[in-house]
Amino acid sequence: MGLYFPLQDTEQDTLNIQHPNDLRIHSLETFGTHDGPGVRMVIFVQGCQFRCLYCQNVDTLDVNGGTMVSIDELVTRAINQKDYFGHKGGVTVSGGEPLLQRSKLITFFKKLHENGINTCLDSNGRLLDNDVKELLHHTDLILLDVKHIDDDWHHKLCGVSNKPTLKVAEYCESVNQKMWLRYVLVPGWNDQPEFVERWARQFTGYKNVDRVEILPYHQLGMHKWRMMGLPYQLTDVTTPSSEIKERVLHTFQKYFADVRLK
Repeated sequence: MGLYFPLQDTEQDTLNIQHPNDLRIHSLETFGTHDGPGVRMVIFVQGCQFRCLYCQNVDTLDVNGGTMVSIDELVTRAINQKDYFGHKGGVTVSGGEPLLQRSKLITFFKKLHENGINTCLDSNGRLLDNDVKELLHHTDLILLDVKHIDDDWHHKLCGVSNKPTLKVAEYCESVNQKMWLRYVLVPGWNDQPEFVERWARQFTGYKNVDRVEILPYHQLGMHKWRMMGLPYQLTDVTTPSSEIKERVLHTFQKYFADVRLK
């Protein structure tokens, strides 16, 4: 789209170089239950390379926004909440896009593991370099958002190619990185039966996919676009009907053992 906060190639590493002991975050949720297993502390970092038409956190896109918070402070917060995590919970870093701060997250996840805290990464998979591979080594679970299987449609929906995301998925499979796949279901954009079937076939042989989550599109983030003076292009797109949700659920269930309709 290029309508707001354009991210230049040189900015992809900016969040890693500046303030090496701090994470640039948008917000923090202390008792999250929707972003990984169990009860989790969810950190929403600032900055993203995607320009998804349906983004519900458009205020997280700007790489210069947010607040700098020290990694040590976030580790201390996680330790203080550790009793609530139980055996399944832990810390999830979401976004925005966490991989923009990948080298910092390596340090963060290492410290969490040193304190026996489970780590989860919620990513669009836009980047795959040595730092990302190192980060995944310290990640217990990655929630990978694969927003469209067709590259042309992915460009229309998200402003970028889906090829890097698919490469991240392939890499995770090659190293047996535990993964949940996520699919935001947008009527008229990625609910077409042929695309849903292609998406499922793409990953059906992956032994590291423990779960697939279908996230029905909604307009709850539209007010943020309006507050920021940005054009929201999906005003005529409604939440998927029961028929659409059930059809996609049935298709995915043919290929995956654990499919959740959120």
